[in-house]
Amino acid sequence: MSERLVRVGRSDDGVAEVVLDRPAALNAISTAMAVELTAATAALALDPGVRVVLLTSSSARAFCVGADLKERNAFTDEEMRRHRDLTRLAYRGVMDLPMPVVSAVEGYALGGGFELALAGDLVVASGTAVLGLPEVSVGVIPGGGGTQLLARRVGWSRAADLIFTARRVVAAEAYRLGLVDRLVAAGEARPEALVVAEAIAANSPVGVRNAKRAMRLGLDVDLRAGLEVEDAGWRATAFSPDRAEGLAAFAERRRPVWPGA
Repeated sequence: MSERLVRVGRSDDGVAEVVLDRPAALNAISTAMAVELTAATAALALDPGVRVVLLTSSSARAFCVGADLKERNAFTDEEMRRHRDLTRLAYRGVMDLPMPVVSAVEGYALGGGFELALAGDLVVASGTAVLGLPEVSVGVIPGGGGTQLLARRVGWSRAADLIFTARRVVAAEAYRLGLVDRLVAAGEARPEALVVAEAIAANSPVGVRNAKRAMRLGLDVDLRAGLEVEDAGWRATAFSPDRAEGLAAFAERRRPVWPGA
């Protein structure tokens, strides 16, 4: 049996870690890796015990360098189309997770690798990070959500600068531009991302999921419609067992034990 390219671990506090584990190839996304990532996120999406997902790499050199170009070079057009369908499922699997996703970036996060980080919600990067969407330099365009997610994160003109020029951005500039949310010392991306994940996991899982859903859906509608989305999320949370436990814990001056239902 071949070795796993994507490993998943779960902690008792509701943090699940998805580890990209193809270090010899700097986590280049092969067909097999895309299939494994899709399966991993599909399982996590249905797990009520998971409150937050941590997306990491087994390599200190790279989070992920994007598509496996060596594999793609051997594809026929028909094979390329099938591969495209599989990789879209992988990115969508990360994007559609109902719980927050925190990415920990050490080293390179290029092309599809950067898009994987963007598909989540928060990005923690170390000083070794190098990010970019270089696809137009090899005759394609970002296809893992990059043209849409980057513009939503940093605005159209900044996204256009990065995508049209295909340039790479080092950690300090990435933080200044808003490509990453927290910047830490080399080797500290995962520990800091875990701190963030644990802080999220300590909160109401119903509340956090409904807040994420409202924020994501609200991006694509006008303010009035967005406020209706928010109201639906508020009602779904306010009349859940989590609200009763949250109020009881506050009154009793103790940490809540969330029902999460």
